[in-house]
Amino acid sequence: MSELPTLHWDEHGATESAHWRSEAGVAPPKRVVIADDQTKADEAYKLACAGTALLWRGDFQNARQLLQALGRRAERKPKKAANLTEAFHQHRMAQAQRARTLGLLLVPLQGDYRIPLRRAPDVVTACTEAWGAPDGQPSVVSLRELQGLIGAHEWRKKGVPVPALGTTAGDRIHPHYGVFSPVRGEYVDLVGAAPLPSTELAFDIGTGTGVLAALLARRGLRRVVATDRDPRALACARENIDRLGLAAQVEIVDADLFPAGRAPLIVCNPPWLPGKIAAPIEGAVYDPDSRMLKGFLAGLKEHLAPGGEGWLILSDLAEHLGLRQRGEVLRLIEAAGLRLIQRHDTRPTHKKAADPNDPLHLARVAEKTSLWRLAAA
Repeated sequence: MSELPTLHWDEHGATESAHWRSEAGVAPPKRVVIADDQTKADEAYKLACAGTALLWRGDFQNARQLLQALGRRAERKPKKAANLTEAFHQHRMAQAQRARTLGLLLVPLQGDYRIPLRRAPDVVTACTEAWGAPDGQPSVVSLRELQGLIGAHEWRKKGVPVPALGTTAGDRIHPHYGVFSPVRGEYVDLVGAAPLPSTELAFDIGTGTGVLAALLARRGLRRVVATDRDPRALACARENIDRLGLAAQVEIVDADLFPAGRAPLIVCNPPWLPGKIAAPIEGAVYDPDSRMLKGFLAGLKEHLAPGGEGWLILSDLAEHLGLRQRGEVLRLIEAAGLRLIQRHDTRPTHKKAADPNDPLHLARVAEKTSLWRLAAA
């Protein structure tokens, strides 16, 4: 975010400007009005729905309350869908529209990331973790995005429990802003339980927070090479590996998919849903045209040591939603010159799987997460 666009607005009879911050790369709003404690929620919602942004000049906590009020107004009962695929696309469209509307309540930041509003929290550390050192220039960001930064900072500070790693506070994974948190523990448990083909060397492809690399090291792997191409993920994984005391076993490498060489164990947990990425954080959920899944399977054979195994961790939610045809994963495996040794399955344990009001509930109830143990054919 070194070259930030500029947001312009009129205030007190003069044209003002500041840098515009948007993690998703959304263009600066063309229409901006000043809002404060006197602004009514209905008025604010009408303006936001018309694409007009509201730059807040009142009490920060009142801005939070207004955002909540806008969120309630943005809730829409979904139309009855003909099938789960249609329900999924309706759900994504509704999420995108809601994000656009709520993203138009803006707050100012000073050049040191401080918020010049009454009762504003100290967000300097959270902003620095996400964006780097302040550049001394004032900027504007949506309150919704700023809350995401604050939430990410809190998760980074306290960490996410990962029972497969251990039960003490020192065994937690600390996700960075923009790096997907390992909140769905069932896939981690699968890696923790599958029989190891070797304890000499493993590759962890697309390591993210480094959680699977850390687990493999804790399981006795003498050396793990973990790859990623996202700078935030690389920094996050290195920090977690260092904190867990595993730096002597785990090497973090900047690479697109595979590192150089071969290994007797190669693990990959690609994004589970083929689809377009609407925001950077969705890169851990959506895999456009299944690029990572296809790339892993296509390159696995040439990177496996003789007698080695590739572990593919993948949910079948995409099949239940009609986003991927049943049998496609097996066809990709066979086309890559691989064979299936065994598949280990588990059911999801997250809250949405038990929520009948979730628009994708029927798919989530039927979902299985699997660890596919693969070898050269």
